[in-house]
Amino acid sequence: MALTTYVEAVRQGIWEEMERDPDVFVIGEDLGVYGGAFKVTLGMLERFGERRVIDTPISESAIVGAAIGASFMGLRPVAEMQFADFISCAFDQIVNFAAKCRYRWNAPAPIVVRAPSGGGIHGGPFHSQNPEAWFCHTPGLKVIAPATAYDAKGLIKSAIRDNDPVIFFEHKALYRRIKEDLPEQEYTVPIGKARVFREGRDLTVVTYGAMVYAAEEAANELAREGISMEIVDLRTLLPIDEETILASVRKTSKAILLHEATLTGGIGGELAARIAEKAFEDLDGPVLRIAAPDCPIPYSPPLEEAFLPNARRVIEKARWLYEY
Repeated sequence: MALTTYVEAVRQGIWEEMERDPDVFVIGEDLGVYGGAFKVTLGMLERFGERRVIDTPISESAIVGAAIGASFMGLRPVAEMQFADFISCAFDQIVNFAAKCRYRWNAPAPIVVRAPSGGGIHGGPFHSQNPEAWFCHTPGLKVIAPATAYDAKGLIKSAIRDNDPVIFFEHKALYRRIKEDLPEQEYTVPIGKARVFREGRDLTVVTYGAMVYAAEEAANELAREGISMEIVDLRTLLPIDEETILASVRKTSKAILLHEATLTGGIGGELAARIAEKAFEDLDGPVLRIAAPDCPIPYSPPLEEAFLPNARRVIEKARWLYEY
């Protein structure tokens, strides 16, 4: 059986939900004949027609606004941002409207906003950002960032079925790099549940998205030195699965928080606070953060490589914390 790429897993998940539920449709730029910037919607126009595969002008605010309106009429739109960076153009629609509809008058807004994010593709400062922390600060949203093809498919299906607005971050560097043998039968992955990606006993790394694989590379190297590193893949960033994180930290007594987004105001700070508040007595060392520096992501490949967190940095921090 051929392995399924991460990007194809997302495509399959959306396709299956469109087959299952006629109220599901996709909306965004170049989705139809072109098949989307990353070919996630390839073939959908021919299968589902132009009423369910809607090409739009270059206006993220209009895309999300139309999706919200459609959701009020009982539809379940999947809106694509060509790059996560441009989601800022729809920020008002997402955080001041979609996120607050249920609170204000108990109106579900079942929209999914897909956001291809992340570096490692030499896209420069306007096509490589990780803006997830903006939305994790907004009550009413759910924020998802899968690392595996299995989770990408299972979580996009769960997101489409959810009655709250979901921001679905897909790391572009994983699209065709990550491949898995997926089940033939239908499945979903629950929103709000992290998983232990790799068991360990000496220290915990909490991470998500592409950084799961940086942590895995580091863990393989550290294992040769006798250091056993546990990796917790968050999968969902909002709501945070605090139970799984704290259980791992209490088990290993040491924690590293790893994300590709810039350091200040990132998810790592929130996680560090929760660990300090609820697992302080279980710690055997300081809670450490590994993240990108507080500057825009460079275009130059050597500078981008220096900017992005990697396995080498995880190994250095893990060795230090292990010996603490």
